[in-house]
Amino acid sequence: MNVVEIIQKKRDRIALTDEEISWLIGSYTTGAVADYQMAAMAMAVVLNGLIDEELTAWTGAMLKSGDVLDFSDLAAPKVDKHSTGGVGDKVSIPLAPMVASLGVAIPMMSGRGLGHTGGTLDKLESIPGFTTALDPARFRSVLNDCGLVLAGQSERLVPADRKLYALRDATGTVESIPLISSSIMSKKLAEDLDGLVLDVKVGQGAFMKDLSRARQLAETMVGIGTAYKVKTVALLTAMDSPLGNEVGNANEIIESIEVLRGGGPADLVEVTMALGIEMLSVAGVEANPDAARDMLEKARTSGQALELFARVIEAQGGDPKVVERPEAVLPSAPHKAEVGAPRPGFIATLDAFRVGVAAMRLGAGRERKEDTIDPGVGITVLHKPGNEVSQGQPVLSLTYRHPARLEEALRVLEGAITVADEPPRGQSLVIDRVG
Repeated sequence: MNVVEIIQKKRDRIALTDEEISWLIGSYTTGAVADYQMAAMAMAVVLNGLIDEELTAWTGAMLKSGDVLDFSDLAAPKVDKHSTGGVGDKVSIPLAPMVASLGVAIPMMSGRGLGHTGGTLDKLESIPGFTTALDPARFRSVLNDCGLVLAGQSERLVPADRKLYALRDATGTVESIPLISSSIMSKKLAEDLDGLVLDVKVGQGAFMKDLSRARQLAETMVGIGTAYKVKTVALLTAMDSPLGNEVGNANEIIESIEVLRGGGPADLVEVTMALGIEMLSVAGVEANPDAARDMLEKARTSGQALELFARVIEAQGGDPKVVERPEAVLPSAPHKAEVGAPRPGFIATLDAFRVGVAAMRLGAGRERKEDTIDPGVGITVLHKPGNEVSQGQPVLSLTYRHPARLEEALRVLEGAITVADEPPRGQSLVIDRVG
């Protein structure tokens, strides 16, 4: 094999063979193919794409670049959920215990936040003692004991993706549907799943702001899952305004616990339920949506899901008392500030992207991978689009630690809130279903 010839083929829009793709990904993982050569290949993929057969082979080569988990000994159906990322998107945290408490095994591997979107791992690690870095033996032990594990990707799982993701981030090749979909799906397929539910966010606060591209991404990932005989479904959900009322880390854990107590904001519950219904369906537990909704509602209102969440927290080294007194256990920054409505009327828009960036400026997120998270800072949404407000009435409450960071956040939030004379038209957060 010759890497230059392979790059030239893709540059000239000639389909690569399975053998060429397998050799390329394997050689890049071991270092035989240099970063600058793989950067050229990534740019060729951005410009020319991958046909279905190439994408299946590319995903498979990444999948086989490291360990592949084997949970064939588990009797329960194994299902996971993945979100493409949004502002205030803490859905995985209440959703996973709800579904797992109904007999589905969930080996959930999540990511960290980068940029304006938060990461599930960062939110969970705001719980004192909670560790998401589990070796394979402990990962399996927690899954066996609880039916749910909430962890990060191990070093030996899909190492090709770790290298390629970092390279894409530094070479302007992130926004490629084949590269995005193969990155996500190679990691999920390595979990030995029976089913997978994808939450593809679309809108101002999402990476995919265009509905047609979001749908294309969903269809591509569902196609990969189907090719590997994993029942895969994707929901396209709106991400123009923050999901729920909290944006941050510790404050999103508090809101997640509120959902598991039977409460929580209506928009967060709506998306959580929609994804839970799909998870129960692909798991083969309940195909009827109304019956599945009733099961999920009972799991969260009876305390069954909350009890399971407490067990998982304890199994992963965290303080299980957080489910009883979250405000007393979780960190919180000492200062508060508010952002008011610019005029009287109805909130028309609340820019999720600006809110996410502002939370990052406060210290709730990362601009660079090496940045440190402050779990106690964040933003609370006091009024959502459609709410009537008077001029100056607080719409956002910012919890902060450093005045200089507050000033940065307030600058970002200028223009984030628009007010109109009439309320905006209400619409479902679930835009479409693929699969």
